Amino acid sequence: MTDTLQPIRAVLIAGPTASGKSALALALAERLSGVVVNTDASQVYRDLRILTARPSAEEEARAPHALYGHVDAGEAYGVGRWLADAAMVINRLSTGAEPTSQQSPMGAADRSLPIFVGGTGLYFDALTKGLAEIPAIPETIREKRRGFGPASALYAELARRDPAMAGRLRPTDPQRLMRALEVLDATGRSLADWQAETGTPPLDPDAALRIVLAPDRAALDVAIARRLEAMIADGAAEEARALVDRGLDPALPAMKALGVAPLSAWARGALSREEAVERTRLGTRRYAKRQSTWFRNRMADWIHVAPEEALDATLGEIETRGLIDRSS
Repeated sequence: MTDTLQPIRAVLIAGPTASGKSALALALAERLSGVVVNTDASQVYRDLRILTARPSAEEEARAPHALYGHVDAGEAYGVGRWLADAAMVINRLSTGAEPTSQQSPMGAADRSLPIFVGGTGLYFDALTKGLAEIPAIPETIREKRRGFGPASALYAELARRDPAMAGRLRPTDPQRLMRALEVLDATGRSLADWQAETGTPPLDPDAALRIVLAPDRAALDVAIARRLEAMIADGAAEEARALVDRGLDPALPAMKALGVAPLSAWARGALSREEAVERTRLGTRRYAKRQSTWFRNRMADWIHVAPEEALDATLGEIETRGLIDRSS
């Protein structure tokens, strides 16, 4: 399974939603005295513990966790901020620095192995390949772009002005289409050009064990449905309604999290329970399919393994590279 035998300085676990990533990361953190580091764009929001299936308080007590629930839903947190936060975690773990406050994303000082886990491919890309330092977008340009129209109108404009970047994006992804147009407006350059000018990544990919969970599609569909029912029993609809009742900008990333719209509509009486659950389930299945496609195409050099085989395969790989000795 291994192309290089460099010492492991981090473990990276990617995979589609509901594939068992968090359970694997926690098992490894307990076994290896590691710190679980969130690599999911939605689990950063404190308002969405249930809907994003963040680790429970009991799970967080079993091993240190970092970058979970540390951002308010009213903030447009993205890959640039996450990468800066992740670099800080790596630095503190590598130097053994003590946490500066209770709010620090660091874990205990005697733990040094970061275990990055999540389903956001862009975050893993930035972590191992670097990120372009794109200038800040002036608020005047952001204001001009707000309420421009549906995704189809954004895509049509981008295709006309920057066909290369348009070819990289889905015509139904208004957030990324808007971002590409804002960068074009602000800098006069394509976002694709900026992305080609990446800085030094905070983590050497050859010094990381990189795992992708690749579950059977039918089994994943069952897991998604079961987890959704558990979320609803835990109060997912009430959580969604509480978020919507804040009156935040609908364009914010947290407001677009899976389940927020249909489950909050059910909580308000605007949808039946059955319809809200079905919409959320289908949306989650489609999202998992997009994630799996990304991982196959963009992470082809990672180790792809079935979830039920992942713990043994990961520990075996770590043993081969000298981090642990399972014979003791």
